[in-house]
Amino acid sequence: MKKKAWFECWFNSPYYKVLYQNRDMNEAEDFTEALVAYLKPAPGARMLDIGCGEGRFAVQLARKGYDVIGIDLAENRILKAKEKETDTLHFFVHDMRMPFYINYFDFSFNFFTSFGYFATQRDNVLAARSFAGGLKRGGRLVVDYLNRDLVLQQMKAREIIHREDIDFDIQKDYDGSHIIKHIRFTDREGNPQHFTERVSAFGLEDFRKLFEEAGLTLEATFGDYQLNGFDNERSSRLIMVFKK
Repeated sequence: MKKKAWFECWFNSPYYKVLYQNRDMNEAEDFTEALVAYLKPAPGARMLDIGCGEGRFAVQLARKGYDVIGIDLAENRILKAKEKETDTLHFFVHDMRMPFYINYFDFSFNFFTSFGYFATQRDNVLAARSFAGGLKRGGRLVVDYLNRDLVLQQMKAREIIHREDIDFDIQKDYDGSHIIKHIRFTDREGNPQHFTERVSAFGLEDFRKLFEEAGLTLEATFGDYQLNGFDNERSSRLIMVFKK
């Protein structure tokens, strides 16, 4: 049997949601408000949320009157997202590396570092091509990623995070190309657990090259959820807007 990738295991774990429970709907609402003000989508615009998790961003976009689809590889997250479906909001289990709808969406979004998970550059290229292929001509893609330089500058080798009744022992490392997070804890049944997050340490030029080769042009960059300018030494996020 083929060994599952780290993201297939960890994102399907109920403890993933426990650790990251601070990612709230207010944050999603504020960010989507800023994006909509910048992008100015037409009423009823078709939108794709790639790596949507349980749909906190997709829900906000649908509430604004857009036709939204969310996709994610984690079946457990999509099962929860489907509880929120409406006539203009739908969710599907889908691998972002594989084509979905072609030349269909006005806007696509990839929120909260939901990229760079893959073991090979070929997989990153496949994902970028899939993102581009789903957009109509003139459509735009928003990618929200960690700011590599700030993360490396502030990275703690180890910290303990307490959530509910669980102590998560987090150890971080950088191998020159990936930011690696080891997550260890004892689950509620008393069993020791160990999950790993492994994210490519992509910077702005890495993304520019990757998505230009997929047929997208970088239109704008921002450094936080209020869409202030990007500064690689100070910005909390690297947010990029690409156009097809």
